[in-house]
Amino acid sequence: MTEDRPTAHRPDPRRTDPHRTGPRWTADRWPIACAMIPFPGQRPDGTVLQDAGATLWAQDLAQVAASGFDAVDPTDSWLRIADLTPARRAEFMGLCDGLGLSVPALSTSRRSVIDPVHGDAHLAYSHRVIDCAAELGIGHVSFGLFGPLTAAQQKALWFWTEAGVPNPDDAETRDRAVTRIRDLARHAETCGVAIALEMYEDTYLGTAPEAVRFVTDVDHPSVRLNIDIGNLIRLHRPVAPWAEMIEICAPHAGYWHVKNYTRIEDPSGLVMTHPAPLLGGTINWRAAIERALDLDFASPFLVEHYGGDGLSVCAQNRDYLRQILTLKEARDDIRP
Repeated sequence: MTEDRPTAHRPDPRRTDPHRTGPRWTADRWPIACAMIPFPGQRPDGTVLQDAGATLWAQDLAQVAASGFDAVDPTDSWLRIADLTPARRAEFMGLCDGLGLSVPALSTSRRSVIDPVHGDAHLAYSHRVIDCAAELGIGHVSFGLFGPLTAAQQKALWFWTEAGVPNPDDAETRDRAVTRIRDLARHAETCGVAIALEMYEDTYLGTAPEAVRFVTDVDHPSVRLNIDIGNLIRLHRPVAPWAEMIEICAPHAGYWHVKNYTRIEDPSGLVMTHPAPLLGGTINWRAAIERALDLDFASPFLVEHYGGDGLSVCAQNRDYLRQILTLKEARDDIRP
């Protein structure tokens, strides 16, 4: 049963984006946000950013702005802005405004609405995320069905080299997932917010056909796919070719997390992967994005990178994306 809740105020149209409808942005104005995954949500001294003063927020956001970004996604593994008090949320947005950072989207991580222990709490939190986005004029939110890291994943150099906890292989749980996402979608629709569902291994969005089937079953215009195929290309096991995944999923694409990996497949069956910049990994992001644009993709991008100087790689990825968009725009302009 859908919970009764007050209708949120619609966002100020001057601050929202034309998600999925209306004219596309020009290449130089397309929102490309920086993920906050290069910054820990807890400092080495034990300070939790969620409880810290705005000074610590400002230190991280200033680095993002200094790296040339004009947009940021306050990924909730860094800071849960939906759980801040209204005053602290206003303080956060004031910091972003002062640094010239827009917030086109909010991404959640490891807060599945079908978690066997915390599913109800995560569902309530997801509704708060939608209300927060509406309040702040943020057009997109990203949700996923993947759970917390296991002990083995936390110990591994790269967490994706160890198996996580899969979504249950039963119709009842999957139906619950569809119903809960549809409930979120109805809420989002009243607020002018678009939902993107993140593709992730061993979930109901764990392969391209499964992801399309799931979003089709949800069957709501506010829900698209976050076709984060980097999550799948990095796996140390057989996966579908990246171009095949793009072809299947691009017609359903919404807010899009992009990252790349170098993937090595030995004839013996050994598979190894390592994070790579967008320009240099296994996925040809120029081809992937151009295909999505031909299918009228019109949502913001989020650039991510794990390991090393993640922020600098994200900045390089942003510039590469901007180049792809600029060249595609130029070619489209000269077509007869």
